[in-house]
Formats: sequence, structure tokens, C-alpha cells
Amino acid sequence: MKKENYKVLGVMSGTSLDGIDIAVCNFTPPQSSSTARWEYSLGKAETIPYPKQWKDKLKAAVSFDPEALIELDKEYTTFLAHCILTFIEDNNIKYLDAVCSHGHTILHQPKDGITLQIGNLEHISEILKQTVVCDFRVQDVAMGGQGAPLVPIGDQLLFREYDYCLNLGGFANISTQRFYKRLAYDICPVNIVLNNLCEKIGLPYDDNGTIARTGKVYDRLLKKLNRLDFYHQKPPKSLGLEWVKEHVFPIVETTGLKEQDAIALFTVHAAEQIAAHIEPNSSVLITGGGAYNSFLIEKISEFAKVDIHIPEPNLIEFKEALIFGFLGVRKLREEINCLSSVTGAKVDHCSGVVHKKNPH
Repeated sequence: MKKENYKVLGVMSGTSLDGIDIAVCNFTPPQSSSTARWEYSLGKAETIPYPKQWKDKLKAAVSFDPEALIELDKEYTTFLAHCILTFIEDNNIKYLDAVCSHGHTILHQPKDGITLQIGNLEHISEILKQTVVCDFRVQDVAMGGQGAPLVPIGDQLLFREYDYCLNLGGFANISTQRFYKRLAYDICPVNIVLNNLCEKIGLPYDDNGTIARTGKVYDRLLKKLNRLDFYHQKPPKSLGLEWVKEHVFPIVETTGLKEQDAIALFTVHAAEQIAAHIEPNSSVLITGGGAYNSFLIEKISEFAKVDIHIPEPNLIEFKEALIFGFLGVRKLREEINCLSSVTGAKVDHCSGVVHKKNPH
């Protein structure tokens, strides 16, 4: 399906459980080389917060048995479809080429050949009466890859003017060009830990890093976090909630550690880990909810000594939705949307499942 321009919805639900990001995305392919920059624009965009019962259910799902996961997948697909449908109807959106949806990650254990994103069942297309492109990770894991990160093809073709693209969501992931290849990987957890700590004191997140500024960082615990094995592995590598629960929470939830100290500890830890992966004097585009955490940004800048670019709010909040829209368009065009240099898969490939709109 090759056209001169595409209008799609990009849909993303991240591990930080902020909500479901939905954005109208327009893409124009390059006129010449396939490696040239694509043009894009972001239209109407919205984050639909999760109701408490869904937030609790998605947090707990990592420990569900297989039968419960099958039921959850059915329920969540219907829930997600109705969220998207409401967005379409409320904003009178017409003439979409596709809805391109990430779904929500429940299990991610690529070493064991496992990754599960719920919300990608075929009835999402039936409810929406739209072509849906989804389930982007499974094929990559089956081909020996990490199934993540998938955003770097978008970084390469939409944001090539920056030395690094850094996303601060549930996890910090980074993308850069090295010797004609894209290199990208997860660095460390961010909001998946910080938001969890903030919820213990009745707040959804650390607004502007205000809490972290008031906390005390205990050097012993900071060193303990920095010694975690994952940080010393070479890419490709990616993280999941399971790893955070096993390795990070036991350290930051140390008995007797005040919440503000735990938040300060992990903010500084994340900044140190991120800074270690960025060359000084580079240009860095930062997006994701963590871009609003001024204390975290200050610490990254202080440790890395780089030129930081924080874009307009629409791009901060909806870059991942935009890029999943882009991945969907690449799938419709049968073009590469998953890079082996990033995920470790056997070859570059075109990933995703297409549920075609029923014309009736």
C-alpha cells in the first residue's frame, strides 16, 4: 500500500501506566532514497488515563496464569478499542489509512523467547471498523531479537538531525547512529520506579522533580544500584517490569528509607546511568514524561555535559505514539520497520500484524 501521504492513528500504552496515548499522525515518504528523512506532522492527540481498576489489573498481570492472561487480553482489547473509538468520534476523525497500536506489554523476557503485548486481538479491528496494524514485537523475538526497542527506525528517519534521541518513559531508552548503523537499547528504569514511589505518598508522579530535590541520596544504596548486572551488559538489551521487581524495588524500598530519599536516590541513579551513555558536547532530543522532571534533566546535563533539546509538549508526550504510527505505515508499505542492529534479530525485517478493515 504505497501512497504519497498517510493519515493514521498512533496508539501507545507505556509501562509507566500514565494512560493510553492516541495521536493523529500524518506521514509523507521521501521522494528519493529510502534512507532519506520522512516528513511528519502531529494532529489532535490525547492521553486517556487508566481507571484505577485497570491500572491495578495491569500492574498485577505479570503474575497471572496463562488462562487469566487470555481473558485479560480479550477484555483489554475491547477496552482499548472503545477508548480509540471514543477518540475518533469525539474528534470527528475521518479517512484514516489505519490505526497503529502498540498494545500494552505484560511480559517481556526475550532471553526465554517471551514477549506479550495485550490488546492486539483481531476484534479490535471489528469494533473500530478500521484497518489495525499491531503486535510489533513478537516476530522480532521469534527471530532471536530483544523485541525492543522499536522506536529507533523512527529516530533514524524522522529525527536524524540529533546525535541522540532519549526517551524518558517507564524506562530510559536511547538511540544513536554508529558507523552507518542505528544503535539503541534500554538504559535503566525511570518512571516505572519513580511513579511507584510517588504513589506511596499519594501522588501520581514527582512534579518537576520537586520531591527528589528535597531528598538525601545515600551513597551506599546508589553504588548498590549502579552495580546491577544489567548495566554492565552490552547492547542489544532491554528491560521489563519483571526485572524491576526482582532487582530494583528491593533496594529502593529498603525498610526505613524515607520516600523522598528513595525518590532522590533513584532520580540521581537514573541520571548517572543515562549520562554514561552520551558523548559530551552532543545534541540530545529528550521526550517522554521524564522530560518534565527538571531535576532529572539538570542532573543528566550536569553529569553528561551535553546540548539538551526539549521539544514542544505534543512531541514530548506523543513521540512514541507518533513512531508506532510510523511503524504501522512502514508495515503497510512492506518496508523495514525493525532493525537487527538494535534488537539483535537475525536480519532487519518488517514486523507487525495487519487486521484488515472488513468492507461490510
